Amino acid sequence: MPQRSALGYPNVLAMVMAGGEGSRLHPLTMDRAKPAVYFGGKYRIIDFVLNNLLNSGIFKIKVLTQFKADSLIKHITSGWNLNRMLGQYIDPVPAQMRTGRSWYRGTADAIFQNINLIEDENPDYLAVFGGDHIYKMDISQMLDFHRQAGAVASVAAIPKPIETASLYGVIEVDSSYRMIGFEEKPEHPKCIPGLPNLALVSMGNYLFNKNFLVRELFKDASLTASSHDFGKDIFPVLYKDFPVYVYDFTNNRIPGESPLQAVYWKDVGSLDEYYEANMTLRNVMPDINLYNEGWPIRTASGQSAPAKFVFSGEGSEKRKGDAIDSIVCGGCIISGGHVIRSVLSRGVRLHSFVEVEDSIIFPDVDIGERAHVRRAIIDRGIKIAPGERIGFNLEEDRKRFFVSDSNIVVISQPSKNLIG
Repeated sequence: MPQRSALGYPNVLAMVMAGGEGSRLHPLTMDRAKPAVYFGGKYRIIDFVLNNLLNSGIFKIKVLTQFKADSLIKHITSGWNLNRMLGQYIDPVPAQMRTGRSWYRGTADAIFQNINLIEDENPDYLAVFGGDHIYKMDISQMLDFHRQAGAVASVAAIPKPIETASLYGVIEVDSSYRMIGFEEKPEHPKCIPGLPNLALVSMGNYLFNKNFLVRELFKDASLTASSHDFGKDIFPVLYKDFPVYVYDFTNNRIPGESPLQAVYWKDVGSLDEYYEANMTLRNVMPDINLYNEGWPIRTASGQSAPAKFVFSGEGSEKRKGDAIDSIVCGGCIISGGHVIRSVLSRGVRLHSFVEVEDSIIFPDVDIGERAHVRRAIIDRGIKIAPGERIGFNLEEDRKRFFVSDSNIVVISQPSKNLIG
């Protein structure tokens, strides 16, 4: 029988992959790792996988960092404090080159280079999860599936339309959901049995039996032709000889969630996907619920005053501070400005007659009087000069800022001198 923790859960060690460059989120990742990018006003992207693990009863967590990890490490160490007396921790682990003179060469190599952490903890199961997706997942349900199936490895997957599945790793399964094929970003994805319009795509979340994984990692590390990646190298070999199963994420249930909210999963790999995921939070019934007390989304708390809305629209100037269909975090002062369908992080200041619509504003942004911002993402600490108009003349915006494929204007730190 597997060992159990003091709280009665199976002995599971989680390793969160948080070392990617996030190049498709540039320029938001110019100075920070992708998992450290702000989301939903008060969160960071990595908060979602950390909450999934904790809410699922997994309290031993190693976060593997690499590129531009300073803000990510600060976020974890300042706000995620568990009880070590009970064997609970969330530890950031910088890349250490323990097995050679190279950075992580792939996802499997990242785990292999930290195999000493696995041996020291000696869990029964290893959960290898990505740190850069927005979703809720009760991982204990996936672990139950893994154990009942007699799997040595399990992959979480979600159905996607066949026409978009080639953007992901696509999994082929038999009727029992045992893996019988795995292709990384195939040109012609294989469909789910009986569902010709859908394909199962990997979510980048894996469960392994510890002893099995350690053996296979050593084997892969010895192969010079391997890129040492789970999707490209490990699983395409494993499923042929070992019981590798696929956990269908649509079977996962979160207490207090509607069926559609319970299976929301968003890969915020591009600026447009990131923008879309933030914008759903404004809805009356958002695709992902941040207000479910049965499955709390925690983060580093931060210290800030309450949000404040100043001026009522009375008097000769008719200034009015308000926000409609928006998220406004603590420390914001809406001083005679107008916010429409937007997400404002902590400490944002809007001056008189400012209008912000359909935008994401990072912490400590200051928007000057009579400026108008539309369909934009503004990075932390930027000051927008009075009277600026952003998002109205995209040809001019492209000369100064980055503009995404769907015409989202992104104002990052190097733009400061251009806008006052």
